[in-house]
Amino acid sequence: MEGLLTRCRALCTLATCSLQLSRYVPHRCHHCAPEKRQRLVLSKMFQPQNLREDQMPIPEGKSDSLTCKSQRLMLQVGLILPASPGCYHLLPYTVRAMEKLVRVIDQEMQAIGGQKVNLPSLCPAELWQATGRWDLMGKELLKLRDRHSKEYCLGPTHEEAVTALVASQKKLSYKQLPFLLYQVTRKFRDEPRPRFGLLRGREFYMKDMYTFDSSPEAAQHTYRLVCDAYCGLFDRLGLPFLKAQADVGSIGGMLSHEFQLPADVGEDQLAVCPSCNFSANIELLDPSQTNCPTCQGPLTQTKGIEVGHTFYLGTKYSSIFNAQFTNAHGKPSLAEMGCYGLGVTRILAAAIEVFSTEDCIRWPSLLAPYQVCLLPPKKGSKETEATELTGHLYDHITEVVPQLRGEVVLDDRTHLTIGNRLKDADKLGYPFVIITGKRALEDPAHFEVWCQNTGEVVFLTQEGVMELLRTHVQVV
Repeated sequence: MEGLLTRCRALCTLATCSLQLSRYVPHRCHHCAPEKRQRLVLSKMFQPQNLREDQMPIPEGKSDSLTCKSQRLMLQVGLILPASPGCYHLLPYTVRAMEKLVRVIDQEMQAIGGQKVNLPSLCPAELWQATGRWDLMGKELLKLRDRHSKEYCLGPTHEEAVTALVASQKKLSYKQLPFLLYQVTRKFRDEPRPRFGLLRGREFYMKDMYTFDSSPEAAQHTYRLVCDAYCGLFDRLGLPFLKAQADVGSIGGMLSHEFQLPADVGEDQLAVCPSCNFSANIELLDPSQTNCPTCQGPLTQTKGIEVGHTFYLGTKYSSIFNAQFTNAHGKPSLAEMGCYGLGVTRILAAAIEVFSTEDCIRWPSLLAPYQVCLLPPKKGSKETEATELTGHLYDHITEVVPQLRGEVVLDDRTHLTIGNRLKDADKLGYPFVIITGKRALEDPAHFEVWCQNTGEVVFLTQEGVMELLRTHVQVV
Protein backbone atom coordinates (compact mmCIF):
# COMPACT_ATOMS: atom_id res chain seq x y z
CA MET A 1 0.00 0.00 0.00
CA GLU A 2 2.83 2.42 0.89
CA GLY A 3 4.45 1.73 -2.50
CA LEU A 4 1.17 2.48 -4.28
CA LEU A 5 0.79 5.77 -2.40
CA THR A 6 4.38 6.71 -3.26
CA ARG A 7 3.77 6.05 -6.96
CA CYS A 8 0.55 8.10 -6.85
CA ARG A 9 2.39 11.02 -5.21
CA ALA A 10 5.06 10.81 -7.90
CA LEU A 11 2.46 10.81 -10.67
CA CYS A 12 0.72 13.82 -9.09
CA THR A 13 4.06 15.66 -8.95
CA LEU A 14 4.73 14.86 -12.63
CA ALA A 15 1.26 16.03 -13.61
CA THR A 16 1.77 19.31 -11.73
CA CYS A 17 5.14 19.88 -13.42
CA SER A 18 3.64 19.06 -16.81
CA LEU A 19 0.87 21.60 -16.26
CA GLN A 20 3.33 24.30 -15.24
CA LEU A 21 5.46 23.65 -18.32
CA SER A 22 2.62 23.50 -20.85
CA ARG A 23 0.60 26.36 -19.28
CA TYR A 24 -2.37 25.45 -21.43
CA VAL A 25 -3.16 21.78 -20.75
CA PRO A 26 -6.25 21.69 -18.48
CA HIS A 27 -6.00 19.61 -15.29
CA ARG A 28 -9.20 18.98 -13.43
CA CYS A 29 -9.36 17.36 -10.00
CA HIS A 30 -12.36 15.07 -9.61
CA HIS A 31 -13.00 16.54 -6.16
CA CYS A 32 -13.01 20.17 -7.38
CA ALA A 33 -15.99 22.07 -8.77
CA PRO A 34 -15.80 22.58 -12.56
CA GLU A 35 -14.55 25.98 -13.64
CA LYS A 36 -17.36 28.39 -14.54
CA ARG A 37 -17.48 29.35 -18.22
CA GLN A 38 -16.70 32.96 -18.99
CA ARG A 39 -19.73 34.93 -20.12
CA LEU A 40 -19.72 36.73 -23.46
CA VAL A 41 -20.51 40.36 -22.68
CA LEU A 42 -21.21 42.98 -25.31
CA SER A 43 -19.08 45.69 -23.70
CA LYS A 44 -15.94 43.59 -24.33
CA MET A 45 -16.62 42.91 -28.00
CA PHE A 46 -14.90 44.70 -30.86
CA GLN A 47 -18.11 45.77 -32.53
CA PRO A 48 -18.00 49.40 -33.70
CA GLN A 49 -21.60 50.52 -34.10
CA ASN A 50 -22.66 53.59 -36.04
CA LEU A 51 -26.36 53.59 -35.30
CA ARG A 52 -26.78 57.17 -36.50
CA GLU A 53 -26.42 57.33 -40.27
CA ASP A 54 -24.52 60.64 -40.19
CA GLN A 55 -21.72 58.90 -38.25
CA MET A 56 -21.30 56.04 -40.71
CA PRO A 57 -18.00 55.64 -42.59
CA ILE A 58 -18.72 56.24 -46.25
CA PRO A 59 -16.65 54.07 -48.63
CA GLU A 60 -14.94 55.61 -51.64
CA GLY A 61 -15.59 59.02 -50.11
CA LYS A 62 -18.97 59.44 -51.82
CA SER A 63 -22.12 60.21 -49.90
CA ASP A 64 -24.27 58.53 -52.57
CA SER A 65 -22.29 55.28 -52.65
CA LEU A 66 -24.51 53.37 -50.18
CA THR A 67 -26.68 52.08 -52.98
CA CYS A 68 -28.01 48.88 -51.42
CA LYS A 69 -29.60 47.85 -48.14
CA SER A 70 -27.07 45.19 -47.17
CA GLN A 71 -24.11 47.55 -47.55
CA ARG A 72 -25.78 50.28 -45.50
CA LEU A 73 -26.89 47.96 -42.70
CA MET A 74 -23.57 46.10 -42.48
CA LEU A 75 -21.71 49.39 -42.13
CA GLN A 76 -24.24 50.79 -39.69
CA VAL A 77 -24.09 47.95 -37.16
CA GLY A 78 -20.35 47.37 -37.48
CA LEU A 79 -20.23 44.13 -39.45
CA ILE A 80 -17.75 45.59 -41.95
CA LEU A 81 -15.59 48.69 -42.26
CA PRO A 82 -14.12 50.00 -45.52
CA ALA A 83 -10.35 49.56 -45.96
CA SER A 84 -9.93 50.74 -49.57
CA PRO A 85 -12.19 50.79 -52.64
CA GLY A 86 -13.71 47.33 -52.96
CA CYS A 87 -11.95 45.97 -49.84
CA TYR A 88 -13.46 45.67 -46.37
CA HIS A 89 -12.40 44.71 -42.89
CA LEU A 90 -14.61 41.80 -41.84
CA LEU A 91 -15.34 42.32 -38.15
CA PRO A 92 -16.04 39.62 -35.51
CA TYR A 93 -19.78 39.19 -36.07
CA THR A 94 -19.26 38.81 -39.83
CA VAL A 95 -16.40 36.35 -39.35
CA ARG A 96 -18.59 34.22 -37.07
CA ALA A 97 -21.39 34.18 -39.64
CA MET A 98 -18.94 33.35 -42.41
CA GLU A 99 -17.38 30.49 -40.43
CA LYS A 100 -20.85 29.04 -39.92
CA LEU A 101 -21.55 29.31 -43.65
CA VAL A 102 -18.27 27.57 -44.43
CA ARG A 103 -19.21 24.75 -42.04
CA VAL A 104 -22.51 24.26 -43.91
CA ILE A 105 -20.64 24.32 -47.23
CA ASP A 106 -18.12 21.77 -45.92
CA GLN A 107 -20.94 19.48 -44.85
CA GLU A 108 -22.62 19.63 -48.25
CA MET A 109 -19.42 19.27 -50.29
CA GLN A 110 -18.00 16.43 -48.19
CA ALA A 111 -21.33 14.60 -48.29
CA ILE A 112 -20.83 14.14 -52.05
CA GLY A 113 -17.15 13.18 -51.74
CA GLY A 114 -15.46 16.58 -51.77
CA GLN A 115 -11.88 16.80 -50.47
CA LYS A 116 -10.68 20.14 -49.14
CA VAL A 117 -7.42 21.64 -50.39
CA ASN A 118 -5.77 25.06 -50.22
CA LEU A 119 -4.04 26.43 -53.32
CA PRO A 120 -1.75 29.49 -53.44
CA SER A 121 -3.36 32.85 -54.19
CA LEU A 122 -0.18 33.82 -56.07
CA CYS A 123 -0.44 32.10 -59.47
CA PRO A 124 2.47 31.96 -61.99
CA ALA A 125 1.79 33.81 -65.23
CA GLU A 126 2.85 30.86 -67.40
CA LEU A 127 -0.12 28.79 -66.23
CA TRP A 128 -2.58 31.49 -67.29
CA GLN A 129 -0.66 32.17 -70.50
CA ALA A 130 -0.96 28.49 -71.41
CA THR A 131 -4.76 28.73 -71.44
CA GLY A 132 -4.85 32.21 -73.01
CA ARG A 133 -6.65 33.71 -70.04
CA TRP A 134 -3.70 35.93 -69.09
CA ASP A 135 -4.79 38.22 -71.94
CA LEU A 136 -8.46 37.21 -72.13
CA MET A 137 -9.21 38.36 -68.57
CA GLY A 138 -7.78 41.79 -69.36
CA LYS A 139 -7.50 44.42 -66.66
CA GLU A 140 -9.68 42.49 -64.20
CA LEU A 141 -6.72 40.17 -63.52
CA LEU A 142 -4.56 41.63 -60.74
CA LYS A 143 -0.98 41.18 -62.00
CA LEU A 144 2.38 41.77 -60.33
CA ARG A 145 6.10 41.10 -60.72
CA ASP A 146 8.48 39.86 -58.05
CA ARG A 147 12.05 41.05 -57.51
CA HIS A 148 13.22 38.57 -60.16
CA SER A 149 10.83 40.07 -62.74
CA LYS A 150 8.74 36.90 -62.68
CA GLU A 151 5.06 37.62 -63.37
CA TYR A 152 2.14 36.42 -61.25
CA CYS A 153 -1.53 37.11 -60.77
CA LEU A 154 -3.65 37.06 -57.65
CA GLY A 155 -6.07 34.26 -58.45
CA PRO A 156 -9.71 35.12 -59.12
CA THR A 157 -10.20 31.38 -59.76
CA HIS A 158 -7.92 28.32 -59.91
CA GLU A 159 -8.67 26.16 -62.95
CA GLU A 160 -5.08 26.44 -64.19
CA ALA A 161 -3.45 25.77 -60.84
CA VAL A 162 -5.56 22.76 -59.87
CA THR A 163 -5.30 21.15 -63.32
CA ALA A 164 -1.51 21.52 -63.25
CA LEU A 165 -1.56 19.98 -59.77
CA VAL A 166 -3.51 16.92 -60.90
CA ALA A 167 -1.40 16.65 -64.09
CA SER A 168 1.73 16.42 -61.93
CA GLN A 169 0.47 13.08 -60.56
CA LYS A 170 1.69 10.75 -63.30
CA LYS A 171 0.24 7.43 -62.14
CA LEU A 172 -3.45 8.12 -61.71
CA SER A 173 -5.87 5.26 -62.37
CA TYR A 174 -9.50 5.43 -63.41
CA LYS A 175 -10.21 3.51 -60.20
CA GLN A 176 -9.20 6.62 -58.18
CA LEU A 177 -11.65 8.91 -59.96
CA PRO A 178 -13.67 11.01 -59.52
CA PHE A 179 -11.70 13.64 -57.61
CA LEU A 180 -13.78 16.48 -56.17
CA LEU A 181 -11.23 19.00 -54.89
CA TYR A 182 -12.45 22.23 -53.32
CA GLN A 183 -11.21 25.15 -51.27
CA VAL A 184 -12.57 28.24 -49.49
CA THR A 185 -10.08 31.06 -49.96
CA ARG A 186 -9.68 34.75 -50.73
CA LYS A 187 -10.04 35.68 -54.38
CA PHE A 188 -9.10 38.88 -56.18
CA ARG A 189 -10.53 40.79 -59.13
CA ASP A 190 -9.61 44.30 -60.23
CA GLU A 191 -13.18 45.55 -60.49
CA PRO A 192 -13.39 48.79 -62.49
CA ARG A 193 -16.15 50.09 -60.21
CA PRO A 194 -16.53 48.24 -56.90
CA ARG A 195 -19.99 48.73 -55.42
CA PHE A 196 -22.71 47.27 -53.23
CA GLY A 197 -20.34 46.43 -50.36
CA LEU A 198 -19.58 42.70 -50.24
CA LEU A 199 -21.73 42.04 -53.30
CA ARG A 200 -19.11 43.33 -55.72
CA GLY A 201 -15.63 43.90 -54.34
CA ARG A 202 -12.02 43.53 -55.36
CA GLU A 203 -11.24 40.99 -52.64
CA PHE A 204 -13.72 38.33 -51.55
CA TYR A 205 -14.09 34.78 -50.26
CA MET A 206 -15.18 32.01 -52.60
CA LYS A 207 -15.70 28.28 -52.45
CA ASP A 208 -14.36 26.79 -55.69
CA MET A 209 -14.54 23.08 -56.50
CA TYR A 210 -12.83 21.31 -59.40
CA THR A 211 -13.83 17.81 -60.42
CA PHE A 212 -11.97 15.19 -62.46
CA ASP A 213 -13.87 12.26 -63.98
CA SER A 214 -13.04 9.31 -66.22
CA SER A 215 -15.72 9.87 -68.90
CA PRO A 216 -18.19 12.49 -70.16
CA GLU A 217 -21.06 10.47 -68.67
CA ALA A 218 -19.37 10.31 -65.27
CA ALA A 219 -18.56 14.04 -65.43
CA GLN A 220 -22.18 14.91 -66.20
CA HIS A 221 -23.29 12.74 -63.27
CA THR A 222 -20.88 14.67 -61.02
CA TYR A 223 -22.22 17.95 -62.46
CA ARG A 224 -25.78 17.00 -61.45
CA LEU A 225 -24.53 15.83 -58.05
CA VAL A 226 -22.88 19.18 -57.28
CA CYS A 227 -25.88 21.15 -58.57
CA ASP A 228 -28.14 19.12 -56.28
CA ALA A 229 -25.77 19.83 -53.37
CA TYR A 230 -26.02 23.56 -54.13
CA CYS A 231 -29.82 23.31 -54.11
CA GLY A 232 -29.63 21.50 -50.77
CA LEU A 233 -27.34 24.19 -49.37
CA PHE A 234 -29.67 27.06 -50.28
CA ASP A 235 -32.67 25.10 -49.01
CA ARG A 236 -30.93 24.59 -45.64
CA LEU A 237 -30.27 28.32 -45.43
CA GLY A 238 -33.89 29.08 -46.33
CA LEU A 239 -32.81 31.26 -49.26
CA PRO A 240 -35.16 31.59 -52.27
CA PHE A 241 -33.08 30.84 -55.37
CA LEU A 242 -33.27 30.21 -59.09
CA LYS A 243 -31.08 27.76 -61.00
CA ALA A 244 -30.70 29.56 -64.32
CA GLN A 245 -29.12 28.44 -67.58
CA ALA A 246 -26.08 30.65 -68.21
CA ASP A 247 -23.26 31.55 -70.57
CA VAL A 248 -19.86 29.88 -70.01
CA GLY A 249 -18.01 33.21 -70.27
CA SER A 250 -14.22 33.39 -69.89
CA ILE A 251 -14.08 30.11 -67.95
CA GLY A 252 -15.37 28.15 -70.92
CA GLY A 253 -16.85 24.70 -71.23
CA MET A 254 -20.02 23.19 -72.65
CA LEU A 255 -22.66 23.66 -69.95
CA SER A 256 -23.25 26.26 -67.26
CA HIS A 257 -25.82 27.26 -64.63
CA GLU A 258 -26.06 30.24 -62.31
CA PHE A 259 -27.64 30.13 -58.85
CA GLN A 260 -29.41 33.43 -58.37
CA LEU A 261 -31.19 35.10 -55.44
CA PRO A 262 -34.00 37.30 -56.80
CA ALA A 263 -33.46 40.87 -55.58
CA ASP A 264 -34.07 44.38 -56.90
CA VAL A 265 -30.41 45.26 -56.45
CA GLY A 266 -29.31 42.29 -58.57
CA GLU A 267 -27.18 43.01 -61.61
CA ASP A 268 -28.30 40.01 -63.70
CA GLN A 269 -31.49 40.02 -65.75
CA LEU A 270 -33.26 36.66 -65.69
CA ALA A 271 -36.07 35.23 -67.81
CA VAL A 272 -38.39 33.00 -65.77
CA CYS A 273 -41.33 30.81 -66.74
CA PRO A 274 -43.83 30.38 -63.88
CA SER A 275 -45.42 27.38 -65.63
CA CYS A 276 -42.45 25.01 -65.96
CA ASN A 277 -39.78 26.53 -63.68
CA PHE A 278 -37.53 27.34 -66.66
CA SER A 279 -35.09 30.17 -65.95
CA ALA A 280 -32.14 31.57 -67.86
CA ASN A 281 -29.90 34.59 -67.96
CA ILE A 282 -31.31 36.76 -70.75
CA GLU A 283 -27.80 36.79 -72.31
CA LEU A 284 -28.66 33.31 -73.62
CA LEU A 285 -31.96 34.29 -75.24
CA ASP A 286 -32.88 36.15 -78.38
CA PRO A 287 -33.92 39.70 -77.42
CA SER A 288 -37.23 39.23 -79.19
CA GLN A 289 -38.05 35.96 -77.40
CA THR A 290 -41.08 36.30 -75.11
CA ASN A 291 -42.13 32.65 -74.77
CA CYS A 292 -40.46 29.84 -72.85
CA PRO A 293 -38.46 27.57 -75.17
CA THR A 294 -39.56 24.43 -73.32
CA CYS A 295 -43.32 24.94 -72.78
CA GLN A 296 -44.07 28.06 -74.89
CA GLY A 297 -45.54 29.75 -71.81
CA PRO A 298 -45.00 33.50 -71.30
CA LEU A 299 -41.66 34.57 -69.83
CA THR A 300 -41.34 37.14 -67.07
CA GLN A 301 -38.18 39.03 -66.14
CA THR A 302 -36.60 39.54 -62.74
CA LYS A 303 -33.28 40.70 -61.35
CA GLY A 304 -30.95 38.38 -59.48
CA ILE A 305 -27.76 38.32 -57.40
CA GLU A 306 -25.49 35.55 -58.64
CA VAL A 307 -24.28 33.56 -55.62
CA GLY A 308 -23.15 30.36 -57.36
CA HIS A 309 -22.00 29.19 -60.79
CA THR A 310 -21.36 25.71 -62.21
CA PHE A 311 -19.50 24.70 -65.38
CA TYR A 312 -19.01 21.42 -67.22
CA LEU A 313 -15.58 21.96 -68.77
CA GLY A 314 -14.91 18.72 -70.63
CA THR A 315 -11.20 18.54 -71.53
CA LYS A 316 -10.69 22.30 -72.06
CA TYR A 317 -8.05 22.50 -69.31
CA SER A 318 -6.94 18.89 -68.96
CA SER A 319 -5.85 18.85 -72.62
CA ILE A 320 -3.65 21.92 -72.13
CA PHE A 321 -1.90 20.63 -69.00
CA ASN A 322 -2.07 16.95 -69.99
CA ALA A 323 -4.03 15.91 -66.89
CA GLN A 324 -4.28 12.20 -67.65
CA PHE A 325 -5.21 8.93 -66.00
CA THR A 326 -4.89 5.30 -67.07
CA ASN A 327 -8.24 3.97 -68.26
CA ALA A 328 -9.71 0.46 -67.91
CA HIS A 329 -7.84 -0.63 -71.05
CA GLY A 330 -4.48 0.50 -69.71
CA LYS A 331 -4.37 3.52 -72.06
CA PRO A 332 -3.85 7.17 -71.11
CA SER A 333 -7.00 9.33 -71.19
CA LEU A 334 -7.69 12.97 -70.48
CA ALA A 335 -9.74 13.77 -67.38
CA GLU A 336 -13.19 15.25 -67.90
CA MET A 337 -13.52 18.32 -65.69
CA GLY A 338 -16.06 20.58 -64.03
CA CYS A 339 -15.71 23.68 -61.88
CA TYR A 340 -18.16 25.02 -59.34
CA GLY A 341 -18.12 28.32 -57.46
CA LEU A 342 -19.99 29.75 -54.47
CA GLY A 343 -19.49 33.36 -53.41
CA VAL A 344 -19.11 33.02 -49.64
CA THR A 345 -19.02 36.69 -48.68
CA ARG A 346 -21.55 37.43 -51.41
CA ILE A 347 -24.00 34.86 -49.97
CA LEU A 348 -23.76 36.62 -46.58
CA ALA A 349 -24.48 40.03 -48.07
CA ALA A 350 -27.17 38.71 -50.42
CA ALA A 351 -28.94 36.94 -47.54
CA ILE A 352 -28.98 40.21 -45.59
CA GLU A 353 -30.24 42.00 -48.72
CA VAL A 354 -33.09 39.49 -49.16
CA PHE A 355 -34.13 38.89 -45.53
CA SER A 356 -33.63 42.25 -43.80
CA THR A 357 -36.00 45.14 -43.29
CA GLU A 358 -34.88 48.64 -44.22
CA ASP A 359 -33.69 49.26 -40.66
CA CYS A 360 -32.80 45.88 -39.17
CA ILE A 361 -30.65 42.94 -40.20
CA ARG A 362 -32.23 39.51 -40.41
CA TRP A 363 -30.10 36.40 -40.88
CA PRO A 364 -30.74 32.89 -42.10
CA SER A 365 -31.14 31.15 -38.74
CA LEU A 366 -28.10 28.91 -39.25
CA LEU A 367 -25.82 31.89 -39.95
CA ALA A 368 -26.74 34.32 -37.17
CA PRO A 369 -23.45 35.27 -35.46
CA TYR A 370 -25.05 34.72 -32.05
CA GLN A 371 -28.40 33.05 -31.45
CA VAL A 372 -29.44 34.72 -28.16
CA CYS A 373 -28.97 38.16 -26.61
CA LEU A 374 -29.85 38.72 -22.92
CA LEU A 375 -30.82 42.19 -21.68
CA PRO A 376 -30.59 42.77 -17.89
CA PRO A 377 -32.42 45.73 -16.28
CA LYS A 378 -31.05 49.25 -16.43
CA LYS A 379 -28.84 50.11 -13.49
CA GLY A 380 -30.84 52.00 -10.86
CA SER A 381 -34.23 50.98 -12.25
CA LYS A 382 -37.02 49.34 -10.21
CA GLU A 383 -36.06 45.97 -11.75
CA THR A 384 -32.38 46.19 -10.71
CA GLU A 385 -32.88 43.55 -8.01
CA ALA A 386 -33.63 41.04 -10.81
CA THR A 387 -30.24 41.66 -12.47
CA GLU A 388 -28.73 38.50 -10.99
CA LEU A 389 -31.48 36.46 -12.64
CA THR A 390 -30.06 37.40 -16.04
CA GLY A 391 -26.66 35.97 -15.14
CA HIS A 392 -28.25 32.82 -13.73
CA LEU A 393 -30.31 32.45 -16.92
CA TYR A 394 -27.16 32.83 -19.03
CA ASP A 395 -25.39 30.07 -17.08
CA HIS A 396 -28.44 27.82 -17.14
CA ILE A 397 -28.87 28.16 -20.93
CA THR A 398 -25.25 27.24 -21.64
CA GLU A 399 -25.43 24.31 -19.22
CA VAL A 400 -28.80 22.86 -20.20
CA VAL A 401 -28.65 23.59 -23.96
CA PRO A 402 -25.04 22.58 -24.85
CA GLN A 403 -25.33 23.60 -28.52
CA LEU A 404 -25.78 27.20 -27.36
CA ARG A 405 -22.40 27.42 -25.61
CA GLY A 406 -20.67 30.35 -27.28
CA GLU A 407 -23.96 31.43 -28.88
CA VAL A 408 -25.32 33.65 -26.07
CA VAL A 409 -24.40 37.32 -25.59
CA LEU A 410 -25.10 39.35 -22.44
CA ASP A 411 -25.64 43.05 -23.16
CA ASP A 412 -24.09 44.42 -19.97
CA ARG A 413 -24.35 48.08 -20.99
CA THR A 414 -26.75 48.70 -18.11
CA HIS A 415 -26.22 52.47 -18.25
CA LEU A 416 -28.54 52.33 -21.28
CA THR A 417 -32.27 51.72 -21.07
CA ILE A 418 -33.68 48.36 -22.08
CA GLY A 419 -35.43 50.16 -24.95
CA ASN A 420 -32.16 51.47 -26.42
CA ARG A 421 -30.45 48.11 -26.09
CA LEU A 422 -33.45 46.35 -27.64
CA LYS A 423 -33.18 48.65 -30.66
CA ASP A 424 -29.51 47.72 -31.03
CA ALA A 425 -30.31 44.01 -30.70
CA ASP A 426 -33.07 44.40 -33.28
CA LYS A 427 -30.65 46.02 -35.73
CA LEU A 428 -28.05 43.27 -35.25
CA GLY A 429 -30.65 40.57 -35.84
CA TYR A 430 -30.17 38.12 -32.96
CA PRO A 431 -32.87 35.46 -33.54
CA PHE A 432 -33.86 35.57 -29.85
CA VAL A 433 -33.69 38.53 -27.45
CA ILE A 434 -34.55 37.80 -23.80
CA ILE A 435 -35.35 40.71 -21.49
CA THR A 436 -35.28 40.70 -17.70
CA GLY A 437 -38.08 43.21 -17.11
CA LYS A 438 -40.91 43.87 -14.65
CA ARG A 439 -42.29 40.35 -14.74
CA ALA A 440 -38.92 38.97 -13.64
CA LEU A 441 -39.91 40.15 -10.15
CA GLU A 442 -42.86 37.75 -10.11
CA ASP A 443 -42.77 34.34 -8.47
CA PRO A 444 -41.90 32.44 -10.56
CA ALA A 445 -39.94 34.93 -12.63
CA HIS A 446 -41.05 35.45 -16.23
CA PHE A 447 -38.73 36.64 -18.99
CA GLU A 448 -39.82 38.63 -22.04
CA VAL A 449 -38.71 36.72 -25.15
CA TRP A 450 -38.58 38.42 -28.55
CA CYS A 451 -38.47 36.06 -31.52
CA GLN A 452 -36.97 38.44 -34.06
CA ASN A 453 -37.54 36.38 -37.21
CA THR A 454 -41.27 35.91 -36.54
CA GLY A 455 -42.03 39.12 -34.64
CA GLU A 456 -43.57 37.18 -31.74
CA VAL A 457 -43.18 38.28 -28.11
CA VAL A 458 -43.89 35.81 -25.30
CA PHE A 459 -43.40 35.72 -21.51
CA LEU A 460 -41.84 32.50 -20.26
CA THR A 461 -40.44 31.06 -17.05
CA GLN A 462 -36.83 29.90 -17.03
CA GLU A 463 -37.87 26.37 -17.93
CA GLY A 464 -40.12 27.72 -20.68
CA VAL A 465 -37.13 29.59 -22.11
CA MET A 466 -35.09 26.38 -22.05
CA GLU A 467 -37.78 24.45 -23.90
CA LEU A 468 -38.16 27.19 -26.53
CA LEU A 469 -34.44 27.33 -27.24
CA ARG A 470 -34.03 23.55 -27.26
CA THR A 471 -36.74 23.15 -29.89
CA HIS A 472 -36.27 26.23 -32.06
CA VAL A 473 -32.53 26.87 -32.31
CA GLN A 474 -30.33 25.09 -34.83
CA VAL A 475 -26.56 25.54 -34.70
CA VAL A 476 -23.97 24.21 -37.16
